[in-house]
Amino acid sequence: MPLSSPGMKLLLIEDDQKTADYIAKGLAESGYVVDHAYEGRDGLFMASGGGYDALVVDRMLPGMDGLALIAALRAAEVKTPVLILSAMGAVDDRVKGLRAGGDDYLVKPFAFAELLARIEALLRRGPASAATVKIKAGALEMDLLARNVTRSGREIDLLPREFRLLEFLMRHAGQVVTRTMLLENVWDYHFDPQTNVIDVHVSRLRQKIDKGFDKPMLQTVRGAGYRLNVE
Repeated sequence: MPLSSPGMKLLLIEDDQKTADYIAKGLAESGYVVDHAYEGRDGLFMASGGGYDALVVDRMLPGMDGLALIAALRAAEVKTPVLILSAMGAVDDRVKGLRAGGDDYLVKPFAFAELLARIEALLRRGPASAATVKIKAGALEMDLLARNVTRSGREIDLLPREFRLLEFLMRHAGQVVTRTMLLENVWDYHFDPQTNVIDVHVSRLRQKIDKGFDKPMLQTVRGAGYRLNVE
């Protein structure tokens, strides 16, 4: 069972009764003290009072949207770590969540083990930690908030899908990424549409990040997939 300090207190703000019961039960069994609010305004009132080690906030809430709630807390200088839950998993949606003041973003549906691990990570960082909004892989740097990418300081202009594709590759830098992995995580396809959409986008991305540099970073691994080389 995951370790948690006795008495660590969490606030869950979630309007779906079934989801809330599932999360609250699991957290309680893992040793946490859990309070629950169904509406955004109630959640804001409870969170503003302090006393919580972390908040778990659904994005779509009655009374007050989850992002507005988080923004209001940050404006009031409440620095409690926040994990956002949402069925909206596109890069733009996650960026909005981070910009509102969230520290992490978990897409529904999720495994409870991952939810627990993310909460534990937030608690290890402490209340003053900042959200991770920058990714670095070799000479490539990506800023999720500013939505820009540079290689060795040179800015690279990417389309939204190219940005999402590169983000996934950078998070798996040095590893072989298969076609299936890209279809499921970049295109949200759980079947192979039997098109060359991946090949086209990888080709365009390769031109943008490798053009003008001596060493190509984006490699095709014959019969396996692609790899972002960071050596």
